[in-house]
Amino acid sequence: MRVILNMGGRYMLASRRDSQGNRREYACRAADMSTRALLLLAPVLGPVGERVIAYFGEFGTIDGKIIRTFERGFVMSVEGSDILRDKIAAKLAWIEDHRNHDTPDVRGHKRIVPRRPISILTLANGATYTCLVIDLSISGAAVSADVMPPVGAAVAVGSVIGRVRRHFAEGFAIAFGEVQELRTLQKRLMRAPV
Repeated sequence: MRVILNMGGRYMLASRRDSQGNRREYACRAADMSTRALLLLAPVLGPVGERVIAYFGEFGTIDGKIIRTFERGFVMSVEGSDILRDKIAAKLAWIEDHRNHDTPDVRGHKRIVPRRPISILTLANGATYTCLVIDLSISGAAVSADVMPPVGAAVAVGSVIGRVRRHFAEGFAIAFGEVQELRTLQKRLMRAPV
């Protein structure tokens, strides 16, 4: 059984370490999952065969290896015992059975998860990085990338300019320079700077 998801999580690649030698964590979004494979939208890719550890609240820790990459993420294997696969299958079945596409978003416009979360992060020096927009509001966004700009640094996500306000394990929060219009925000976040 394959289930289409839109579930936020985090992951680590075996080859990516911070300056202290610890594995770097990145935010990701699970888009599709079965008991054998998981498709992640992710800001940082590794080569086919690289070990991945992913974590999703509903599923816990999932170990595997990259089996295919594409422009905005990768597919990883799901390694584990038959007992683990049975647990994953039960959770996937529950998610599919309890899906209600007519449920309104009770949060209004406070925080939203973008439909297309992969964008371009541009630093003040002109360097660009692929990034994942974890969530956003009209005044800022949470972002994960293979760089951690210092707090206060000017950055752009797509064509929206802001400043880094704080760091967290998988990335950083950006406060936009101006409050944005919600109807055009997602499009501007996904467009490269002009």
